[in-house]
Amino acid sequence: MVRYPVGIQTFEKIRSGNYLYVDKTADLFRLIQSGEYIFLSRPRRFGKSLLTSTLECFFQGRKDLFHGLAIEQLEKDWTEYPVLHFSLATAKLGSVDDLNVQIRIQLERNEKRYGMHTDITNVSERFQKLITSLFDNTGKQVVVLIDEYDAPLLTVLHDPQRLEPMRTALQSFYSPLKDLDPYLRFVFITGITKFSQLSIFSQLNNLSNISMDPKFSTLVGFTQEELERDFKEGIQGIADNNGLTYQNVLEKLRTRYDGYHFSRNAEGVYNPFSVLQAMRTGYMDNYWFATGTPSFLVQMMKKFNTFLPTLDGSRAKATEFDAPTEDMHSILPLFYQSGYLTIRGYIPEVDTYELGFPNEEVKTGLLNALIPYYVSPNYNATTNTLDSMYLSILKDDIDGMLSVARSFFASIPYQEGTLKDAPTSEGHFTAMLYMMFSLMSNYCYSQVRTAAGRMDILLKTGTSIYVMELKMNGSVDEALQQIDDKGYAIPYESDGRKVVKVGINFSSKERTITEWKVKR
Repeated sequence: MVRYPVGIQTFEKIRSGNYLYVDKTADLFRLIQSGEYIFLSRPRRFGKSLLTSTLECFFQGRKDLFHGLAIEQLEKDWTEYPVLHFSLATAKLGSVDDLNVQIRIQLERNEKRYGMHTDITNVSERFQKLITSLFDNTGKQVVVLIDEYDAPLLTVLHDPQRLEPMRTALQSFYSPLKDLDPYLRFVFITGITKFSQLSIFSQLNNLSNISMDPKFSTLVGFTQEELERDFKEGIQGIADNNGLTYQNVLEKLRTRYDGYHFSRNAEGVYNPFSVLQAMRTGYMDNYWFATGTPSFLVQMMKKFNTFLPTLDGSRAKATEFDAPTEDMHSILPLFYQSGYLTIRGYIPEVDTYELGFPNEEVKTGLLNALIPYYVSPNYNATTNTLDSMYLSILKDDIDGMLSVARSFFASIPYQEGTLKDAPTSEGHFTAMLYMMFSLMSNYCYSQVRTAAGRMDILLKTGTSIYVMELKMNGSVDEALQQIDDKGYAIPYESDGRKVVKVGINFSSKERTITEWKVKR
């Protein structure tokens, strides 16, 4: 029986405990050969910590742990180096004092590992002393591994007054790395966001950012080949548990967990955490999203006045991904780095990335998490409403579905906050409907680009395609006329399904849908 290493981030434990390990060591060897100062950004729970632990074992010369893996034949020397391993994942309380306490704890842990002690309290000086002493004592250069470097920063990202001192404190801690090049063999830094060398590591001008390097796009995450090669037993187990065929499961795994692209034209990868959970339990669920709510993203969405329906299918200039996170002028790179958007395409003529939700897990998980902020704080009432709307649309009863939506919107107390912006915001109304339709169907799209403009909402079912235009305090006839005048429905007339045009009006006074008209 296969043992799946769910939540295990230690390479030694995986190998010594006979857990399944997807062999990434050929890529690891390529990484080690590529440079001496490396930065990698990837979403949370995507294998960064395991990769860091694997590097630690490699530089400790633990050849025994790599038996049977690709790197066993690639590496000839297996030299043991002193390794300093730091993780800032626990430094999330949002204060500089807490950060310094966590750093001192980890400095002490690394010192004890090598039988060292110091009375130095300044973290920068202490870090420098540790590196130089290890070099002097062993005669070998030092390896520095820093995992989740940006965890303290994400806690205060939305608050400039707290962010700046936190950034300064981290910069001070990392500053010795600049002047200690002769003492260092390899430096590897991971995180979610790219504060990177432009700010935190401003003095470390030789830091190579491989986050969007196509050579390392599959360094973490599982490829299709790896999934089909290493998870046969787990896939069959899911099939048996759910009354599905092996091929059915492969397709469902792809739509739910695949789709992450970390460079232009790169091979897609699966979310490793969700895949492992599905294999362990025998059922497919939204495992990755259940491990944390994107609270900092909600704060940043407010800051940038993000229009939710435009995220899927958005575009971002390549230069936006090079800006330090704290100085960004768009939320899109942050959504991409956090794993809520991925690269769908690249337009070389204008050096622009096309972005979208990577898969069903991310899309439905994000929309569910945002329900209290966009629709109603009463989550249960919202989900019950969605069930009723879904049962209606299954019968192609668009009138019944919109009747349910109208009653629901009218029931939300104005003072509860989500609808307080609706009287003056057609965008808020569009976002609410988009969220609700999207949670009913994976085939709901908003702000769809056409030759003559943007369609408000496109909803596809097994038998019908609904082309919807929304108005605030307007006319449903005007909405239907706009669909015709701009030819929104024309691209779908050859589809074979019924094309249904729907004009919907939302009243700012009544704060609900007041009228709709259907044209078949």
